[in-house]
Amino acid sequence: MPEGDTIHKIANFLAPRLADQTVVDLRLADKNAARKCIGQRVADVAARGKHLFIEFDNGLALRSHLGMHGSWHRYPVGSDWQRPAVQLSVALATADWEYVCFNAKEVEIVRSPSVRERIVHGRLGPDLIADDVDPAYLARRAREFVEPDELLADALLDQRIACGIGNVYKSEIMFIEGHAPATRLGELDDRQLGRCFALAAKLLRRNLGGGRRVTRFESDQAGSLWVYGRTDLPCLRCDTPIASRRLGRHHRGTYWCPACQDPAATDQRADSG
Repeated sequence: MPEGDTIHKIANFLAPRLADQTVVDLRLADKNAARKCIGQRVADVAARGKHLFIEFDNGLALRSHLGMHGSWHRYPVGSDWQRPAVQLSVALATADWEYVCFNAKEVEIVRSPSVRERIVHGRLGPDLIADDVDPAYLARRAREFVEPDELLADALLDQRIACGIGNVYKSEIMFIEGHAPATRLGELDDRQLGRCFALAAKLLRRNLGGGRRVTRFESDQAGSLWVYGRTDLPCLRCDTPIASRRLGRHHRGTYWCPACQDPAATDQRADSG
């Protein structure tokens, strides 16, 4: 599932391979926009949260948002793709390689600077990987964009507050910080809320290398994630079966430990700490 760390890893892979390369062909739904980029040199590849920007030397940029199911592939020119053409979102060809994006949620050509680009960037908060993170500032942003009675889970996924957190990190952060899935934003003080975003930044940055995503750094080889995707399996902290349910504004899957994230247990740990 593409989250902020995934997009930064894609950008880190593409940047040295695409920089200074000339676009020989570009295919996407907006054919007129695509034609404006053919023959242009790639100036840079950059990530902001879950958005990938391939920038050209004429001031245009290809923006892609992978959503839940999108992915980028690289193939030698003329070779077969691993996915059917019906799933194609973008195909960008250089002299030797073809960079193909399948099943993207959003793809478009934007001009820098432009009204559209300002709208895109204006709806994104600080990038938790690339930007300096001020937990107090992010707590204030959360209260600016999200009502007190909305779920903390929705606030963590709101890219207007800070961009990069996806569904995996949402559940993992709430487990590590001991917040129940029904926790409302107004139930947390600024320190608690800031800790969630600071933890997200730490985890996202630790996962920029290769290999599987890790939020649990124990040496027992019992698992790399605490709760995500572990429905009915024993909690790796207390052995209680992990629960899951679609919750929140967008009915996204949420995973939690009913014991470790019980509000009464959380309050007791806070009092004893």
